[in-house]
This record gives sequence, structure tokens and C-alpha cells, in this order.
Amino acid sequence: MARNKKLGILTGGGDVPGLNPAIKAVAERAADEGWEVIGIRRGWGGLLHCNLESPQARKGLYVSLTRETVRTIDRSGGTFLHTSRTNPQRVKAGDIPDFLLGTTESVEGEGDDAIHDFTPHVLEVLDFLEVDALIPIGGDDTLSYAARLHQEGFPVVAIPKTMDNDVYGTDYCIGFSTAVTRSVEFITALRTTCGSHERIAIVELFGRNSGETSLIAAYLADVDRAIISEVPFDVQKLALFLVQDKYSNPSNYAIMTISEGAREIGGSLIHYEGDEDAYGHRKLGGIAQLTGKKLKQITGENFMYQQLSYLMRSGAPDSLDRMVAVSYGLLAMDLVAAGRSGRMVALRDGTYTHVPLNRVISGVKRVDVDEMYDVEQYRPMIADMLGKPMFLY
Repeated sequence: MARNKKLGILTGGGDVPGLNPAIKAVAERAADEGWEVIGIRRGWGGLLHCNLESPQARKGLYVSLTRETVRTIDRSGGTFLHTSRTNPQRVKAGDIPDFLLGTTESVEGEGDDAIHDFTPHVLEVLDFLEVDALIPIGGDDTLSYAARLHQEGFPVVAIPKTMDNDVYGTDYCIGFSTAVTRSVEFITALRTTCGSHERIAIVELFGRNSGETSLIAAYLADVDRAIISEVPFDVQKLALFLVQDKYSNPSNYAIMTISEGAREIGGSLIHYEGDEDAYGHRKLGGIAQLTGKKLKQITGENFMYQQLSYLMRSGAPDSLDRMVAVSYGLLAMDLVAAGRSGRMVALRDGTYTHVPLNRVISGVKRVDVDEMYDVEQYRPMIADMLGKPMFLY
């Protein structure tokens, strides 16, 4: 008797609100199509660290996703499958699981600096699990490895998520709306403290390559200035603007946003101490604090800075992220059931569609500065609303 086809689903990279509704939508549509579904725990890390010779290691690798399993998961944020920032095709020598030591040659470097590719092991695990197709949910890093599996011939349909909204090939990623909603709420709340103390506030928001979160949050919260990743800024010029903004405000305060990936003209990105992650990124953060110190030296004004950081991705998704997550999940499962592979579900010009998965690694998504940003005034500026999609992005 032939077995039912089996689908694997996993989440990778940073958590965002909307992951659980997407998982639920996939599982329920898969059940309608007669597929068995398993949720692979801890993203690509779960597959990399699975020792097929150890029943105990295999036991914690996945969970069966039935209607009963997923019935209530959409009521909370994050991902109940857990996540990791693991890149199986670029594993540092010191990060190789003990049971895999000596099983592969380095693909780059030597000794402690050697990089190893364990894609054959990942494919072996998927084969052991009898997974017929895989739906990974992640940002450009997670999906770049999904594209690798597709190149190896494994059936993959991807769902884009990241609160930075910077996956190339789609206008929208799960998590972005909630991140903006959280940011606007916190900025609005911060006005009471900022006004009470008559200070200038700098709010730092996530956004490595794309300043869209800073831009849209600033636009909706109506802050005084916004600094984005795409446009290096002049701190002297910014200081003049903010002092003018403060003293033209009857409540004698000003607020600005800044992307974590922003930098001064001629300056560098600001990183925390620590090594690069599996995808070659060092953790960003601290640009708001550094900029605040420089602005105080220039202006003599008192500044406060707030790094919203993980608060942006906390809690349950808003209605837009729920809608997109469910729609992406249904569309992804429809593609799997139809035998389509190597695709990423997407929104383009307000319409649901799908694009080649390899597009994820073919470019970097950035803010359309000419259409949405005033580079002279450091402010959001929508050049022409006519013809813009409903949500601008």
C-alpha cells in the first residue's frame, strides 16, 4: 500500500509574528490534500544536528502537524517549531557536531578557519524522514539555503518572512506590518516621556540592508526625522534639524528614528562585539547611542535613545500579518500539491503570486529612495501617491 506523501516545514532566522498562522495554514491545507505534515524543529539546525544513528537525537527532530496539533498555534507570536541561524553549507570547524567530525572535506580555509558543507547530510536526513517536499519559512539567509537544496534537486517551495521586509523578489514579508505597528505604538508612547523632560529622542529600529522599517514607522508616527540604511547622514546637518524641530514644537521636544544599519557619511556600520554568524553577518546595534552622544556634543541638548530591538518582533501578529501569513501558507501548499518546486510565494503590486526561488540570491532589496525619501531633509516623502500600492511597499 502506497504511503501518503509527506511534507516538511521549518522556520529559520529571527522569529516574527505570523509564523504560526502560516504553519497552521500549510498544515490544514495539506490535510485537505491528503498529505502528512511534519514540523522540523530549530530550522536548518535541526537537520544539521540530527544523528541518524541516535534514536534519542531523532526523537526531538520533528513534531507531527495534525489539525489538533496546530489548532491554537495561530493565537501567539513567534514560532512554536523554534528557530536557529544555521547554514549547513557553511559550517565553521568549531561548530561541527561531534558525530559529523571527519565526514566532509573543507570547502574553504584550513584548520580552525575551515568551512564545511554538510548538504549531503541534510539530504540524507530528509531522505530518512521520507520527506517528499519542504516548505521553509525565512528571510534571505534561510531561503538562500533553500535555493541550494532546490539546486540539488530537492522539491522546495519557500515562504518569505522578515520584519526588515528585505527579501528580494517580493514586496512583502511576513512580520513587517507587526514590526511597524509595534514601532509606531512605542514611538507614540515615548512622546509623553520625551515631552515631559523636553528632550530629543532617537529610536533605533531593526534594518540591516533596508531602512524600510525606520522609514514607514517614521511616516506613520509622524516623527521629525528618519535616518535609513540606504542614505549615509551628516551628523552636523542632523543636529541643526533636530534643534529646529525641538524649538518649533510647543511641547519643546523632538523624535527621530534610525535604522540599525545606518551610518554617517564616510563612516562604518556599528556592530556589537562578537563573531560573524553562519551567514557572515555581525550583529548590528548601537548607532542610536553613538549618534546621541555626538549630537549632544554638537548641540548641548539632552538626548534619550531607545533601542526597540526584539520588542518589534514580540507578541501576536496584527491583522495584516495574519492575512498574509495564511495566504502565503495556502498558496505554498497549493504549489507543492501541484508538483511545483523551486518557487517562492510573493506579493507583487498588491497581488499574490510566486517567483523563482533563486531570485532570493540574485539581488538586495532596498528602499526606493527617489520615490519615498527626502535625502536633503532626512524625512519620509512620498513623491506621488497616484499608482502606489495600498501599503506603499
